Amino acid sequence: MLTASVYARRIARRATVLAASAALTVTGLLATAPTAQAAMPTPVSAATARTYLASLTVKAEGSSTGYSRDLFPHWSTQSGTCNTREVVLKRDGVNVVQDSSCAAVSGTWYSEYDGATWTVASDLDIDHVVALAEAWRSGANSWTTAQRQQFANDLTRPQLIAVTDNVNQAKGDLDPAEWLPSRTAYRCTYARAWVHVKYHWGLSVDSAEKSALQSVLNAC
Repeated sequence: MLTASVYARRIARRATVLAASAALTVTGLLATAPTAQAAMPTPVSAATARTYLASLTVKAEGSSTGYSRDLFPHWSTQSGTCNTREVVLKRDGVNVVQDSSCAAVSGTWYSEYDGATWTVASDLDIDHVVALAEAWRSGANSWTTAQRQQFANDLTRPQLIAVTDNVNQAKGDLDPAEWLPSRTAYRCTYARAWVHVKYHWGLSVDSAEKSALQSVLNAC
């Protein structure tokens, strides 16, 4: 458990980094993501996403009653000692070094949501693009545990991405009508990924969510 002083130092350090990034963005000097970085699977094109979105079931968002993250077993073992989180950290980072337990001990990660760069793996969360609770309210409440586990560890669709931890926590289980990445250059990719995932997994959208996605996709 983090002590109060360590937690305070981490918060102060993040605030300094984010403020510096914002200042560089204003002056046009922020460098963008490392070009050699890997990324989550490429989502469908904007045109295909618009087609997919038009075919999704539109209905009022369901209830969170009965929801628990434990119903979506995640960070399953993928191979050897490597779980889903470590696979994504390795995939999304640059020069990532892992120890014998597959934990990332060094590397560089660029957070697509906010444009921040990190060199310590603990500063990153693995975001479920379509949050687990959002999926529950959109149809996953009727799935089997095995289906929910596959969804929570889906490395094939654009569902998992390494991002700044407090940005992921601020997003929570919000949908695109309620939250979009602050880095506007990534919003098109994010909307394409969201629709790709919902379409593949047969999840519904509510009317405000669909409208927000249409607005983003029409601007792609």
